Amino acid sequence: MMDEKKPHVALIPYPAQSHIKCMLKLATLLHHHGLHITFINTHSNHTRLLGSAAAHRLHGAPGFQFWSVPDGLPNSINSDRDGSRSHQEPTEILWQVTVYLATNFLDSFLEVVAGVETPVTCIISDGFMTFAGTLLAAEKLGVPIILFWTMAACGFMGFYQAKVLIDRGILPLEDESYLTNGYLDTMIDIPGMKEIRLKDLPKHLLVIDPTGPVFSFMVETAKAADKHSHVIIHTFDELESNLIKELKSMFPNVYTVGPLQLLLNQITPETEPKNSNLNGYSLWTEEPECIKWLESKEPNSVVYVNFGSLTVMCLQDLLEFGWGLVNSEHYFLWIIRSDLVDGKSAVLPAELEEVVKERGFIASWCLQEEVLNHRAIGGFLTHGGWGSVIESLSSGVPMVCWPFTGDQPMNCRQMCKDWEVGMEIGRSVKREEVEKVVRALMAGDEGRRMRTKAIEWKKMTETAVGPDGSSARNVKKLVDEINTFSIN
Repeated sequence: MMDEKKPHVALIPYPAQSHIKCMLKLATLLHHHGLHITFINTHSNHTRLLGSAAAHRLHGAPGFQFWSVPDGLPNSINSDRDGSRSHQEPTEILWQVTVYLATNFLDSFLEVVAGVETPVTCIISDGFMTFAGTLLAAEKLGVPIILFWTMAACGFMGFYQAKVLIDRGILPLEDESYLTNGYLDTMIDIPGMKEIRLKDLPKHLLVIDPTGPVFSFMVETAKAADKHSHVIIHTFDELESNLIKELKSMFPNVYTVGPLQLLLNQITPETEPKNSNLNGYSLWTEEPECIKWLESKEPNSVVYVNFGSLTVMCLQDLLEFGWGLVNSEHYFLWIIRSDLVDGKSAVLPAELEEVVKERGFIASWCLQEEVLNHRAIGGFLTHGGWGSVIESLSSGVPMVCWPFTGDQPMNCRQMCKDWEVGMEIGRSVKREEVEKVVRALMAGDEGRRMRTKAIEWKKMTETAVGPDGSSARNVKKLVDEINTFSIN
């Protein structure tokens, strides 16, 4: 039963693992601060979330409810809980859902909110859900809307450049030669950032044909951002101070609220079940055996390897990573999703599988925050997704980055150049390079310097979420603002 006097926030994530996880953490935090929450997932993701090993603890709790809308996927998509849902690659499935939601989300959402017990007083929409009509939904309901960018300020600014660079005549590219002739090394002027190259932008912006559906999606998303006065970003002021200042000059109300996990960690056992704040945010079943294996290892002796929920590679890349890790002679915990290789089952050759057993542990998914905070972890080989980067910064763990898509190239550039906690590995994977960078990360002078810097950032994250920290203050401002919405 919901109290009609309390604000009621509908949260709408983009239907991808990292977006849902981040949005759900914000929802949990807002609920802790006394707000009523309705969390809107798609049918397939809702089923997967509740079917994972750690179904969210607030499911069915007073003042917190999950609702779902159709996504156009067949019911059979949910039959395999480990994520190998079809022969399609994960990005293909995501785009299929995106296309469906573009024409069907608005009516489905309005039908859902018409059936809730108390009126919605505010919408928090993922910044990438505006294509589905979330602004129009807010207008029809007569309530305010806040955009939540579940990424760093640099990641948001990378996407935002779609409209800016088109206006400046830099995008789209003139012809295919621009992809290989060094043009992508051209420096571009982005307020609040230094030495950003065209190649650091999302690859979907670096196209010749401006009529492609994904490019158009990016451009329209960037244009829609200007129509929203309230913006939440999953970062903290100390990490991106110059860029945050620029964003505050562009948008009247900017709330930096990261790292969300550290804010959730402050929820005391007296008010919440012990350790429950770590559970229930994943669409994938998390395997506890990872932690048991780590317990047997020395401090800073293990490389954690995880390329996220959407990255897809060819079998040869998988083998190059595998042999590089083995040849580095360091222990490694390697997450290999069932659809990691071209969207199909990833099977290691017997010869490689045999030598992996000597120093490695392979799992299909894990509780990443717990892994990164384990004393045995000394480095992280990552795709550079923002969820992974901010969790690594929060844990004081240096990184090697192999960016795949989206904001990952921008995150990679910042971690290597600005934040000094990472190294980049070439897109064309070679076992010799993997071996070299892993050794440098774990035992080289550069790795030691990065580890020292990562620990400094960890301390800064703790300051940001402290009693008078920037992120803690912003969460309070956000809650106060939402309370004001309900009064007005």
